[in-house]
Amino acid sequence: MLTQRSEGLRRLFLLCQIAIVAAFFWLGVWVMITFYSERGDLTWPRYTIYCVLLVLGMTFEFLGRDNSRDYILQHELLRQHRLTLRQIIFSVGTLVLYLIATKDGFISRVFLFNLIPWLYVALLFSHHYLPPFLSRRIFTGIREEKTLLVGPGIRARKLKAWLDEKARIGLRTVGILSETDESDLPWLGTPREFAQIVRERGITQVILLEVPRDDSARAIVSICDQLALRLVILSDLAETLRHPVVHFEDDGLGFIGLRQEPLENPFNRFMKRAIDFILATLIIVLFFPPLALIVWIAQLLQSRGPLFHCQVRAGLQNRQFTIYKFRTMRVDQSAITQQAHAEDRRVFPFGRLLRKLSLDEVPQFWNVLRGDMSIVGPRPHLLEHNAAFAKFLDTYHVRTFVKPGITGLAQVRGFRGEARDHSDIENRVACDLEYLENWNLSLEIGIIMRTIAQMFLPPATAY
Repeated sequence: MLTQRSEGLRRLFLLCQIAIVAAFFWLGVWVMITFYSERGDLTWPRYTIYCVLLVLGMTFEFLGRDNSRDYILQHELLRQHRLTLRQIIFSVGTLVLYLIATKDGFISRVFLFNLIPWLYVALLFSHHYLPPFLSRRIFTGIREEKTLLVGPGIRARKLKAWLDEKARIGLRTVGILSETDESDLPWLGTPREFAQIVRERGITQVILLEVPRDDSARAIVSICDQLALRLVILSDLAETLRHPVVHFEDDGLGFIGLRQEPLENPFNRFMKRAIDFILATLIIVLFFPPLALIVWIAQLLQSRGPLFHCQVRAGLQNRQFTIYKFRTMRVDQSAITQQAHAEDRRVFPFGRLLRKLSLDEVPQFWNVLRGDMSIVGPRPHLLEHNAAFAKFLDTYHVRTFVKPGITGLAQVRGFRGEARDHSDIENRVACDLEYLENWNLSLEIGIIMRTIAQMFLPPATAY
């Protein structure tokens, strides 16, 4: 199957990169003992351990990637640069952790710091040149799949870019069988001529462009088995349901879901909760007390009233909880459900600064410690706003599959402040769903870091 080809290429490429790292390591060792070591000797067992640790780091990085998004034949320099840096961090980081843990001071620091840039250059070049070289050597001749598409030509058009990419792993598209000639591929006839065409053209693989729903389509499945043809079926359930779908298997049963949810994984939730607990504890203990004192004094001078503003919001699975914020508005409950906007007269001067820098949200770290919220997640809205937004956006409440957050993907992309029209809500919910479906530690930490940066350089929508 195509996924096996891609996965196999990835693993072969990893082995090649491991060989490159080991070769550069031992070349560096040879140069060091030949030209720079006074005694010209070397403790081989120790340097063998160092080399093994670099290889282990490379392996850990490979195992931590998202296979579905890692297509090594993409020639994007920025992607290759990021992936190379990630490999360097994992491999050298594993070695450094070992050196710290064992208090090993034997390795030459000069050697190590000279090795890193050379490894970066070697790995970057390997990302650019090695995968195409491997694919050209592996997926040619008998390993090339002569592929025939069967189904509506209009669906084949959507596969054009995909077919062009897969040609690089041996998938050569011969043509299409459809009722009418409406695709950009060579039209070879109708599906009724299937058996004849596959014999004449020497077809080895068939792609059905829709799930079989009648006897003629099911006959194609039978013929593929009889003639030893590989068969791949393009699912059209997303178009039928008018919603993206996810295929998965559990205990031997196949299922279809509407979305991936990485935070349904208990380990992922544990890691997210650990980050929440550590950061929230540090902020509540170290940062909150002096800030609360400053806010209290400012409120005494500009707008007397309670220190905190408390509201009932909707959280995980729409469960209600009380959210805490530093009060930034004058004590007036007449317009409690009105969204804050630029030049809002309800906000007193120091409160405006707090909102600009997002410091009014600091008490919500108490909500994080209580478990009502997370540091990162969809922003919780008033119950009245939830009801209004859900009326014109069917997917609005899907965002409640995860805990609400102090910050989120929508906020760091600039979708914050007053929601003036439907597009504002649509953009925010789209970001929330993207976060929900693609959560990983890198995304989590990236959002936190971008939020910190925005505290010093607030976007125009911060008010």
